[in-house]
Amino acid sequence: MAETSTRRITLLIALTLFAQESTWNFYDNQVPVLLREHVSSAALVGALMGMDNLLGIFVQPWIGNRSDNTRTRWGRRVPYLAVGMPLAAVLFVLLPWTTSAAMLIAVMVGYALVANTMRPLAESLVPDFIPPERRSRANAVVKIATALTIVISSLISLLVVDEHPRAAFAVPAAILLIVTVVTVTKVRDSESPAYWAAGTDEQRPPFRQVLTEILTSPDRRRLLLLLAVMLFGGAWFASRSLITPYGMEALDLSRGDAGGLTLPSGIAYVVAAYPVALLAERFGRLRTMAVGMALFAAAMATGALVRTPAATVVVFCVAAIGAAAFLINAAVTLWNLAPSSGVLGTYTGLYAVCWYLGGFGGPALVGALVDLTGWTWMLLDIAALAVLAVLVVVHLGRLHRRVQTPILT
Repeated sequence: MAETSTRRITLLIALTLFAQESTWNFYDNQVPVLLREHVSSAALVGALMGMDNLLGIFVQPWIGNRSDNTRTRWGRRVPYLAVGMPLAAVLFVLLPWTTSAAMLIAVMVGYALVANTMRPLAESLVPDFIPPERRSRANAVVKIATALTIVISSLISLLVVDEHPRAAFAVPAAILLIVTVVTVTKVRDSESPAYWAAGTDEQRPPFRQVLTEILTSPDRRRLLLLLAVMLFGGAWFASRSLITPYGMEALDLSRGDAGGLTLPSGIAYVVAAYPVALLAERFGRLRTMAVGMALFAAAMATGALVRTPAATVVVFCVAAIGAAAFLINAAVTLWNLAPSSGVLGTYTGLYAVCWYLGGFGGPALVGALVDLTGWTWMLLDIAALAVLAVLVVVHLGRLHRRVQTPILT
């Protein structure tokens, strides 16, 4: 693929994920506050906020495998995006208009079901179009786009939410609708190298066969990587979905100001994303991931000891840099361990399963600890989860050195 074509498709994929994550980040930022209008338990709020991740555990590997086996003139991912993205936008707009806990949870479930089908499809376009040796750079561009949604979400919280709490939800939804048109008209994944490489039934095994092969293979690297994804996912989602109530309860901030705590960290993530991709190419993806997670854990632990709004902003900036080192390279590492192009969507779904298992368990676990010890030590609880992930990746690195796969080292 020509360099200009690679850059063009990378930007289009980044735009698609930017639109999807615009709604997801605002969801994580403001839906906890909607829930707190009906329930008082931090553990229950955390569990309900993790519900979308629990649904993703079932939906994402299914849609990933289904798209692997889809053949249309538009490709195997885009037809699903054309239907799902507008539907997700409609459900998202309805969230602040609900009048009871039951109605709010019902709309949350509907949005989460639809939006979860979109995530692995857009992410799978990266390995569909981009060769293995360039995937970290391409994924960095994609992650920069998704990180910008943290900035967008924070700006909406700061500038719109306090005055227009319902209308604020229409902004991310409008972005999603506009980008749907661009994606459907500009992206044809039937033209991707992976689409043609996965042309035979033998190369496109069913989901159960893919999962069985991973579980029974003597090569344990994929299992260890997925475990690390689950643990760090718990730490990451806890830090995102509980930050607004943390700011309100532990730092005495208003709802809008608490929601804006992550704004500078979104900028830090954007600045760090591409450099950590280059560092991974030079020093190894696994080493870069481990160092990044350690930095994230150290930042969270520091934030638990120095509890001021300014210190929290700095802590989240440092943590975002560390998280970028993991988030840019973990999915790429798993894609590069895939046995064929015919299972890239399924592997993306399996990555999502572990990521959202952590996303479901992390906020609920941290929320339960908050119920026991108060909001004061929330960041320390998050740091502990990240340390566990570091230990797994260190062990994975030792195992990997015995195998020596060039695209991972």
